[in-house]
Amino acid sequence: MPDAVLGEFISLSFMAIALGADAFSVGLGIGMQWLRLKRIFVIGLTVGLFHVMMPFLGIVIGHYISSQLEGFAIIAGGALLFGIGMQMLLSSFNREEQKWLHPTGTGLVLFALSVSIDSFSVGLSLGMSGTKVFLALLLFGLAATGLTWLGLLIGRKANGLLGVYSEIFGGSILCAFGLKLIFG
Repeated sequence: MPDAVLGEFISLSFMAIALGADAFSVGLGIGMQWLRLKRIFVIGLTVGLFHVMMPFLGIVIGHYISSQLEGFAIIAGGALLFGIGMQMLLSSFNREEQKWLHPTGTGLVLFALSVSIDSFSVGLSLGMSGTKVFLALLLFGLAATGLTWLGLLIGRKANGLLGVYSEIFGGSILCAFGLKLIFG
């Protein structure tokens, strides 16, 4: 049984990093604005909080759906993860000039929501597959917070070259986990 727990921890860790890749990527762009370290700290915590709330909502709804639909739920969850990963991969190649909201007040909430909305869908699929909720939420929150801080800090120092690659990496990981759930 400890091997199963370790396997789930590793899988959830990779998934958390993949979900946080969006926050890292967008953080690179926002970090290119001049931001004080205090603002970077607040942005990271806010994104981390949203990466806990959104998958929690998804997990709750996913548990309900899985109790109603049983076997179909795991395949649907895998397909959902794969779809999110593909969307991340495709959007990484569609690079239009984007205007960033200033990350304060409503702009901060919209930013945090935009980079965590995919974690709702991942939570939905995890709720259907019966994962360990506390572990998933903890890892998602920590990874999103850390990667947001990292993206913002690197964005202060560098240009946006890494943003595309982090999104491709994150999308690839989500696709892989989606296929793992489907074919299992």
